[in-house]
Amino acid sequence: MGSFPVKKRAFYISLVVCIISLAFLFLFQHTEFQWYGNIFIVVLFSLIIYIFLNFSFKNFIEKNIEPIYKVIHEVPSHGEKNGEKIHNYEKDTTDVKKEVQEWANNKTQEISRLKNLEQYRKEFLGNVSHELKTPIFNIQGYILTLLDGGLEDPKINKLFLKRTEKSIDRMISIVQDLSSISKLESGEVKMRMENFDIVPLVKEVFELQSMTSHECEIKLLMEPVKKPIMVKADRKRIMEVITNLVTNALKYGKRKGYIKISFYDLKNRVMIEMKDNGIGISQDDLPRIFERFYRVDKSRSREQGGTGLGLSIVKHILEAHNQTINVKSVLDEGTTFTFTLGKAKLL
Repeated sequence: MGSFPVKKRAFYISLVVCIISLAFLFLFQHTEFQWYGNIFIVVLFSLIIYIFLNFSFKNFIEKNIEPIYKVIHEVPSHGEKNGEKIHNYEKDTTDVKKEVQEWANNKTQEISRLKNLEQYRKEFLGNVSHELKTPIFNIQGYILTLLDGGLEDPKINKLFLKRTEKSIDRMISIVQDLSSISKLESGEVKMRMENFDIVPLVKEVFELQSMTSHECEIKLLMEPVKKPIMVKADRKRIMEVITNLVTNALKYGKRKGYIKISFYDLKNRVMIEMKDNGIGISQDDLPRIFERFYRVDKSRSREQGGTGLGLSIVKHILEAHNQTINVKSVLDEGTTFTFTLGKAKLL
C-alpha cells in the first residue's frame, strides 16, 4: 500500500484518474460544449472515487489494522485509551509496520526472559529440594536406627543423636540463609550504617576462623596498615561478608596455602581485596558463582557442610550498600575477590 497516509493515498489515486480522463478528453473531444461538460463529469467522477477510496481505506484499517493496535497497545475492546482514539487514520503505514515490529521484538525478548526465569526457578527448586533432602534422610535414618534398638545401646544412641543434631543444624542454616536472601532482595532488611575501622573487623574474623585455618593448614594474612581505615557501612553485615568470603576460601584452599586481605584507597571509597592460592575457579563457572546453591566443587563443599548460599548473600549485602563485588580466578592458581565500601566522612 506504499508509504502515504490514507487521505493522501486516496487523493493521489483520484488525481491520477482525473488526469488520465482529461487526457482522453483532450485527445478525442473537439466541441467546446462537450469539452466543458465532460470536464465537470470527470471531476465529479474523481471526487466520487476519492470519497469511495477514503472510506474503503478507513474501513480496511478499522477491520484489519485497528485490532492489531488494540493488541500491541493493550487497550480495551472499545478502542480508546485514556479517552483518546488509539489510531490516527493519517498515520503512515510504514509507521504501523515499525510499531508492530517493535512490539514483536519486545514480546520476543520478554518470552526469552520468562524462559530464563522459568529455567532458573526449576534449578532453584531442584537445589532447595536436594539440599533439604540430604539432612532429612539422615535424620530419618538415625531415628529409625534408634527406634529399632539403638536407643538402648550407649555406644550408638549418643553418637546418632549428635549426628541428628548436626543434620538439624544444617537444615536450620539453609532455612536461615534463604530467609536472609529473601529479606535482602525485598528490601526488608535495612542497613544500619555507622562509621567504623574495618581493620579490627578483619582481625576479629581471622580470630574466629583461626581454628579452621589451622586444621586446613592455611595462613590468614592481612597487609600491614599504619592508620585506621574508616568506612561507613553496616558493621554486622560487613562482618558477615568477610566471614563468608574467608570461609569459602578455606573450603577451596590448598594445604600450606594462604588467604591475604589488602586495602586500597579509591577517593570516596575503600577497596578490599581478598586473595588466595586455592584450587581456583574455571572460566565457565565464574559467571554463576553468586547464584544460590551454585558450587564449583559440589562434592567437596557438601562434605564440609556448606549451604551454597554464602556468596549469594555476600552479593546481596553489598548491593544493599550500593556497592559492588568482583571476582577473577585462574584454575589451580587461586581466586581474588574485590569489593568496595564507602569511606566514612570524618568531622
